Amino acid sequence: MLDVSNVNLLYGEFQALHDISLRVDDRELVVVFGPNGHGKSTLLKAICGLQPVASGSIIFDGKDITNFKAIDLVEMGLVYIAEDRHLFPTMSVLENLKLGAYNTKARDKEQENLEYVLQLFPRLKERLKKQAQTLSGGEARMLAIGRGLMSNARLLAVDEPSLGLAPKLRVEVFEKISEINQSGITVLMVEQNVLQASDYAAKIYLVEDGRIVFEGSKNEALNQKHVKEVFLGI
Repeated sequence: MLDVSNVNLLYGEFQALHDISLRVDDRELVVVFGPNGHGKSTLLKAICGLQPVASGSIIFDGKDITNFKAIDLVEMGLVYIAEDRHLFPTMSVLENLKLGAYNTKARDKEQENLEYVLQLFPRLKERLKKQAQTLSGGEARMLAIGRGLMSNARLLAVDEPSLGLAPKLRVEVFEKISEINQSGITVLMVEQNVLQASDYAAKIYLVEDGRIVFEGSKNEALNQKHVKEVFLGI
């Protein structure tokens, strides 16, 4: 479904990504991990049209989308869920969700997608009329994911979904993302807590200094000394 080939990205004279290549197959859940500041989120933003690439190609569903605008990618079903959630704090949970259904295809399935989101996240159903700013950290993360699903997503690109959450809530968020994936939606996730997230992943990638230095399974990661050290945070 998604093929990233030899992507390079510059911030001025600084090269943030070096010949990055990765693949996410249809209905897979893939996790990208690595140290802070090494290019993981930049990679996700490049894929989702939020940062222009200098060279290389990004193919989504057989179409070259390199440097497409983010709004056009959402229409195609490639949806980015930001680390900082980008919620509208004084708007209700329901209003925030409905904002996710702004593109043409999503509007046609708004009610169907809303029912799915509320079934997936019952706590949001209980808080539909509450302002987004009243939600807990875990609930706000669920709202951000739910709004992405309202966009009629075929591939969710999720940036650090467990950031700032207590351990119990992390597990709950990962379980929900896995449930979304099992429903048929492809997931590419950038995540620091890779030990937990990798339990649900078909494969994982390690990014260091803007380069992919490992691709494989959790077991393969644990069999390589350096990757194991980064994987376990030791």
